[in-house]
Amino acid sequence: MAEDQLKAFLTERAYALGFDAIGFTQATLSPTERDRLNHFLAQNHHGAMGWMASRADQRANPQTLWPDAVSLISLGLSYAPAENPLATLGQPDRGNISVYARNRDYHDIIKGKLKHLAQALIARAGGAVKVFVDTAPVMEKPLAQQAGLGWQGKHTNLVSRTHGSWLLLGEIMTTLALPPDPPHPDRCGSCTACQTACPTDAFPTPYTLDATRCIAYLTIEHPGPIPHQFRNAIGNRIYGCDDCLAICPWNKFAATAQTQKLAARADLIAPNLAELATLDDAAFRTLFAGSPIKRIGRNRLARNIAIAIGNARTATLQPAAQQLANDADPIVAEAGAWALAQGVAGKE
Repeated sequence: MAEDQLKAFLTERAYALGFDAIGFTQATLSPTERDRLNHFLAQNHHGAMGWMASRADQRANPQTLWPDAVSLISLGLSYAPAENPLATLGQPDRGNISVYARNRDYHDIIKGKLKHLAQALIARAGGAVKVFVDTAPVMEKPLAQQAGLGWQGKHTNLVSRTHGSWLLLGEIMTTLALPPDPPHPDRCGSCTACQTACPTDAFPTPYTLDATRCIAYLTIEHPGPIPHQFRNAIGNRIYGCDDCLAICPWNKFAATAQTQKLAARADLIAPNLAELATLDDAAFRTLFAGSPIKRIGRNRLARNIAIAIGNARTATLQPAAQQLANDADPIVAEAGAWALAQGVAGKE
């Protein structure tokens, strides 16, 4: 089968599987991208995410991860929300959960689709394949830009002219040589909306993220107490943050995601903080079964809930703050005590 015909077959098959974007590129990265990664790590912008540094060589060069790889297929799945992702920020007694985590774990959803597409590729053209969904040292965003799916915006996330900032990514590496698509040009222009929207000033310069200041990092990846300097800015964000994504003007072209397993569960759009504060480990696992939130564990979520309760500064949440202040986990208890102090201050 001619290479262009194979690409057309894979594109048709990808859309039939529910993907919203597909592009092809070589399984290599430019020296510019490698330099950006090295600078990010040298500035310690990765914080406690030690796995980024420990496998930096593989991250900087896909062929170091798999020497036989020749081509890479980049796939995108839209998770554009039907509701305003920032609406809950105005409800202090409710928690705000990042859009991608309001239902099933996208890693499982995308990996299944990738495997089906990879099998179709092998059946049609042979070769060997490997599939990746954010769990291996693959720099998926620059590779997606290289494959023409969009460009890395000033918030460092991928932006698509069709899907805005709402694309989840996955990759198939193959030993087959497939003609690469042209890389997507940057279309941010003079816009700085994502920079100014960040509650914690996590972008020291455009196209540069200091993850140690990012609310997504602080509420998901950071293992210890949340630094006091960021607590008020976190507001009621208990898992992740969508501010820089949601504000992007390109989102006006994005249609609501069609993958039902990514559609928000009603109970996770604006969950009640007082109710969440009562969760023990078993109840946590039940509520978040199949959710990416389950990965961080009950104690880390309880810490985040305590911060949100403190920021609410309302007497009705004082019993919940007290319960968390009495928690057996010292990090949760410290956050609960902080929440109690904020509530008292709010009544003065």
